[in-house]
Amino acid sequence: MDLLKPLLVDPDAVRAAAEVELRFAALKPAVRDRQILSTVRDVVLEDEERARALGRCLARTGSSPAAVCVGLALLGRLGEPEDVPYLKALGGFRDLMSPAVYALDAIDRQAAAVVWLGLRSEGPELRGLVSAVEAGDMETVRLELAALPRDPGIVGPEAARRIMEAVLPADILGVGEMPPSQRTELAACTGWLLFRATSLRDDRAEILYCSEAVRAYEAFVSCAGVLEPTLDHYGLLLSAAFDLHSGPSRLRAWGPGRREALLAELESVLRRPEWSAVTAPDAEPGEGADGVARRRFQWVRRNARRPFGGGVDAVGPVGPVGPMGPVGRVLRDLRDLRDLPVLRILRVLRVLRVEIVVRDPVDSDTVEVRMLIDGRPLVPEVFGRGPAHSPEWLLDSGRLRATEEPREVQLAEAYCTEGCCGALHVTIRRDGDEVVWSDWRCPSPPPSPLHVREIPELRFDAAAYDAEISRAENDHAWTWPARKAARLIAAGLRDRPELLSRWGMELSWAGTDFRDPDRTALCLRYEGADGSPKYRMWHIPEDGTPPEDRAADALRRLATVDPRTYGA
Repeated sequence: MDLLKPLLVDPDAVRAAAEVELRFAALKPAVRDRQILSTVRDVVLEDEERARALGRCLARTGSSPAAVCVGLALLGRLGEPEDVPYLKALGGFRDLMSPAVYALDAIDRQAAAVVWLGLRSEGPELRGLVSAVEAGDMETVRLELAALPRDPGIVGPEAARRIMEAVLPADILGVGEMPPSQRTELAACTGWLLFRATSLRDDRAEILYCSEAVRAYEAFVSCAGVLEPTLDHYGLLLSAAFDLHSGPSRLRAWGPGRREALLAELESVLRRPEWSAVTAPDAEPGEGADGVARRRFQWVRRNARRPFGGGVDAVGPVGPVGPMGPVGRVLRDLRDLRDLPVLRILRVLRVLRVEIVVRDPVDSDTVEVRMLIDGRPLVPEVFGRGPAHSPEWLLDSGRLRATEEPREVQLAEAYCTEGCCGALHVTIRRDGDEVVWSDWRCPSPPPSPLHVREIPELRFDAAAYDAEISRAENDHAWTWPARKAARLIAAGLRDRPELLSRWGMELSWAGTDFRDPDRTALCLRYEGADGSPKYRMWHIPEDGTPPEDRAADALRRLATVDPRTYGA
């Protein structure tokens, strides 16, 4: 930002601050705080002491929101503990909360979390917890945390992350003397907060930004044995295992063996007889149970072993051979030197593992294809704006198969759609006895030390790659009846496209209803009278018949009756 850069080296901070006020007041339209934070984050600081002095002067004496925001942005890079009281005070103003929290995040994460929660938790459900944290009343903090409502509408992914940073659950669970019932409730709450922070129904995985993530996981798993064997607790333990195994949390700096030890402990607990009884056939919720409870029981039954027993962890340790680990850095350094002969000698073949993961049904049955390169989850590391696509999109369609003809594939899309925040694309091609992923198209991921902004070309042994894609394409153990019916219908339409083309229609997507995962949903596209695309939704309810029979009935109906006449 040209109007700001000269002022960052002015030896007179008061004079420079006055000039910032004048220059920003003259801008039309006014600059938003996000623009200011983004610009100041990237500006080169030639004299940090003078820039810090200017930031403090603006934050403490600025008379306009824009000028104060500039000061907060500078302190987000250069602030020190002495700035915390001023930043906390400024965070009490709604218009300055975001830049104040941005600055505090770099200095005092607990203070940042308390400020964030103070303005974002206006409802009574969190107010008591926030007040107790602000007062330093740890006994009340424990009571409020244990009573925290497990309602996704009250505690979203960022709120879950901020609560962990504010209350430090590892410290709370580490207290020696505590009633067993309270320890159980606090452990379950910690597991639920971790589950919410890993939610994919947001624009980013908040767990990647959580300063307490590693300690919270270790504290939760250490208390797994004290949890009562219930379906709810089983879901929390299994969700933690999935994320440690192949989710965003795998990217955290765990250190040698720590993550593997947590997975081993989770597996050990869930193998105990009392926990195995939770998934026994006679433990299935009865007819009077709600749909979520029944789906959750079936989800546990299908997935109890999937995060354990090799697979991803068989490819070796995370980091040293990861696509963005030391090998990747060496290759980039050599490329910078244009040392092409050495590059050919050091060309590294990667190991691809494909994991299909269904999230706990209490979180809307998110299903994604997790692609791990040398053990590192690709999409959260390089994209970070939404989950990977579904198995129907990437696997059933054959999009991940490699041919000599290069093909661009969209691996993931921002939760808000590609038109808003972008998508992750790669070109896949076969090159002799290797498969190449190259020519990446991806927006810059959200700011995080765990994200990578330069994605190198990735090469795989073709035989191993083909075998892995074939294995993943034939992995159907994760699916449930309504979803299986949708996949069978889609496969039938790929084999017999004339079933829809005769009606001037084509399949847009096939899956399950977002609100009711036990209903198969088909979205059919056709051209309207005015030439614009039109869509027809067709829902097929669960009726207890085998998915194969429902799919066959649906294909027979499509062969004889115009889908435009179907009921929704």
